[in-house]
Amino acid sequence: MATIGVFDSGSGGLSVLRELLKLLPKEKYVYFADNAHCPYGEKTAEYVQDRARAVTDILLGMGADIIVVACNTATAAAIEVLRAEYPAVPFIGMEPAVKPAALGTRSGVIGVLATAGTLKGSKYLNTKGKYGNNVRIVERVGRGFVELVESGTLSGPEAESVVRESLQPLLDEGADTIVLGCTHYPFLMDVIKSIAGPSVRIIDPAPSVARHTVSVMRERGIETNNEESPETSYYASGDPESMRKLLLFL
Repeated sequence: MATIGVFDSGSGGLSVLRELLKLLPKEKYVYFADNAHCPYGEKTAEYVQDRARAVTDILLGMGADIIVVACNTATAAAIEVLRAEYPAVPFIGMEPAVKPAALGTRSGVIGVLATAGTLKGSKYLNTKGKYGNNVRIVERVGRGFVELVESGTLSGPEAESVVRESLQPLLDEGADTIVLGCTHYPFLMDVIKSIAGPSVRIIDPAPSVARHTVSVMRERGIETNNEESPETSYYASGDPESMRKLLLFL
């Protein structure tokens, strides 16, 4: 049985784990929420790299055969460093979903909600440069989104107020497609959809990341799908309570 390590700055990466479990239900998973250091979005690249190394060491110590960096900010800041320093380990990162947004927009305007770290990262900027030539891309940091999810506040007036503040400017610019550039944000999907309305497409990259993980595992011969009982273990560097709340949505 393969062991798949998954980590995020907090509980947001559970949105990726949820998709992995759909495609690979018979594997062993170890999920690590680095919530004592959450959010990563406003931290320096060096800080995020140090945390990514520390968590990688923990996951490898638990037997991880492959590691999914289920965090856009950590992917932007650290995944190339991890690949260079741990060459034997396959790392899967988050892909900015600008390409499908650019191909599917009708208005020619794409909105991107992400953390500051992701929007400044080379991975996003390269993707934006490659696929953004024929569309207009408007961006906003999802201020307070991570904190909402970590506190388990996924609906209600507070969630609606916080989400609207960052989302409405994108809608006002004419965006008919919204890219979620943080793994925490899909847990606010119901609120996002209620504000955006039925004519706006919301893109969660987690399903495509899960599919890519399956592909890499097959290429490397990691996927086993044997008859042992699958299991998922959850760990946190801080208070695990927020993670427990979100487990209800897996």
